[in-house]
Amino acid sequence: MQMYVAKNAQEMGKVAAGKIADKLKSAIKLRGEARLLLSTGASQFETLEALCNEDLKWNKVTAFHLDEYLGIDADHPASFRKYLYERFASKVPVREMVYVNTTGNVEDNIQNLTQRVREKPIDVGVIGIGENAHIAFNDPPANLESKEAYHIVQLNDTCRKQQVGEGWFKQVQDVPQYAVSMTPYQIMLCQSIVSPVPGARKAKAIAAMLNAHETDAMIPATLLKTHHDFMKIRPRKMSWNSNKTTILDRRKGSG
Repeated sequence: MQMYVAKNAQEMGKVAAGKIADKLKSAIKLRGEARLLLSTGASQFETLEALCNEDLKWNKVTAFHLDEYLGIDADHPASFRKYLYERFASKVPVREMVYVNTTGNVEDNIQNLTQRVREKPIDVGVIGIGENAHIAFNDPPANLESKEAYHIVQLNDTCRKQQVGEGWFKQVQDVPQYAVSMTPYQIMLCQSIVSPVPGARKAKAIAAMLNAHETDAMIPATLLKTHHDFMKIRPRKMSWNSNKTTILDRRKGSG
């Protein structure tokens, strides 16, 4: 695992975007195309903004989407399809943006999405980490055994409260109880993983991830540490609740 501590959220976004762009450029040079997996949520604002400013052959890039609430339309204010269109797909001329469609026949949608995502390897996955240490919508205890690409999951209270705290919904009762999410197994098949994680609210989850000595379904993000090419990037101003993590403010190498 590599760790980079940025001065602030803006620098974090630029560093993450640079790392992502380097991976995409390498894939395009090697194979003539690249495949990108994107997270959403407030934690990805700076990274997506910086990524859209990268000088890339975007018409060679196919982008995929990690997760989406079950049963909401693409024009819903909290829809991640809407989020990615407005903040990414409408700003750069990607070859294709493959969304997680959770309306209509969801099982058929999952089958079609699975076929598309498994056609070729994903070169780089941009994977956020939640306040409960979830990856995608795989809340604890996460199913780390499933070999499916996407599955339907139930969101726990911490996750649903996070969506309210970030301003996507007015109250917890408005947050859908279920979502379609990429599985941890499929996430780990990405050739590289970059995790930009801003926000003091996530400090406890990140400390738990870093301090865990083994993969733990109750701390799903611990799985990322076992990936051969995983980089976590965070701004300096996060409150850590562990003495073990304070040294990371001075660390830019592997952790």
